[in-house]
Amino acid sequence: MNDKLLPDHHDSVMQRIERDLLDSYDEELEMEIDDGRLAEGADAEDGLGRQAYFRELLRLQGELVKLQDWVQFHKKKVVILFEGRDAAGKGGVIKRITQRLNPRVCRVAALPAPSDREKTQWYFQRYISHLPAGGEIVLFDRSWYNRAGVERVMGFCNDAEYEEFFRSVPEFEKMLIRSGITLVKYWFSITDDEQHLRFLGRIHDPLKQWKLSPMDFESRRRWEAYTKAKEVMLERTHIPEAPWHLVQAVDKKKARLNCISHLLTQLPYEDIEHPAIVLPERARNPEYTRNPVPANMYVPDRY
Repeated sequence: MNDKLLPDHHDSVMQRIERDLLDSYDEELEMEIDDGRLAEGADAEDGLGRQAYFRELLRLQGELVKLQDWVQFHKKKVVILFEGRDAAGKGGVIKRITQRLNPRVCRVAALPAPSDREKTQWYFQRYISHLPAGGEIVLFDRSWYNRAGVERVMGFCNDAEYEEFFRSVPEFEKMLIRSGITLVKYWFSITDDEQHLRFLGRIHDPLKQWKLSPMDFESRRRWEAYTKAKEVMLERTHIPEAPWHLVQAVDKKKARLNCISHLLTQLPYEDIEHPAIVLPERARNPEYTRNPVPANMYVPDRY
């Protein structure tokens, strides 16, 4: 499949790209919408209507708040890994998980390419500083599994380093779990055609073009090599203590809901009772006089 699509396929492809763009703009609505202002209606071609999607997303996000309170109260340590192909929707799920949570409790670790100094360190060393303390949740937007994926396919590691990774990672993850960390690993799976369409959507959307990189184009070209690397990775690192969970991510909305719903089953959280919140009276000093603010300090009212 390529950009030179057959005429009878062109309209359907463009319609799918337009729906994908519309979905991306829905992200902004999700930041503002609540149960009292749910939009009516649904896309006839969507597997899940917008109203049902928003309602379920908000319900699950309410459960995530309860999970956050439980983690914070009991000083739990939680690590969640998000892996998958480029444009598989990892970032979208992470955004929905963190959207209504306290960033001091739930944070995202998205590490850049290693520096020259980091390349000389023990491979797992740069990830350790991002691990949670008690009462924290860390979401890794890609993780130490870079070595089993992009580094293997792109030749950024040699065969010895690759094999050492597979010897080390089970013990590393068991060590994390023995230290009291709950480790959850997700792989987001999309089809060849779906990734192609999502890349086209990014190309045609000026607000998303920044997401494209030379590595994305290489990953597209090396689809089969990434597939082989993924299969080896899953086979060699799917251990009882830290199993992989595969998310079918062709339908992005369903993938978000399915992933969050599954995540909530991975921890035995419960409601934490909080004392009633009482807003105190504002202290008033009769001698206080508020100084006027110069008009030129205000942001202009343009809307």
